[in-house]
Amino acid sequence: MVSTAALSLIMASLAVATQAFPAPKAVTIAEAQIASTTFNGDATFYAPSLGACGITNTANELVAAVAATIFDNFPGATGNPNTNPICGVRAVVTFQDKSVTVLIVDRCEGCGTTGINLSPTAFQFLAPLELARIPVQWTI
Repeated sequence: MVSTAALSLIMASLAVATQAFPAPKAVTIAEAQIASTTFNGDATFYAPSLGACGITNTANELVAAVAATIFDNFPGATGNPNTNPICGVRAVVTFQDKSVTVLIVDRCEGCGTTGINLSPTAFQFLAPLELARIPVQWTI
């Protein structure tokens, strides 16, 4: 039998533990439908700075900008790119037998309809920068 004092201690610990972790982001039906969507396109690299998501990133981070058509039409997107639900979504980019996971932080005008623009560090996980453009498959 658990004493009242022990039960109070357990309840207090649970309250602290649940406050330490943020609640998971609610996912809409539209977002769930696009989740695990795979695209085939070209990967290039760019010098990240202040991106469309309103976040400043550097070339050393594993970040990416996705094709404007994907960014602009992501479920829940509005006129304010800073609040686009694709911001902060992870994408796995694969070239040949190598993969890298990146965080989507920006929008790419020159990426065609399904391309992705990687930070130099992310691109180098897949290929040397000298290649500049590689055909990839990427999944969000």
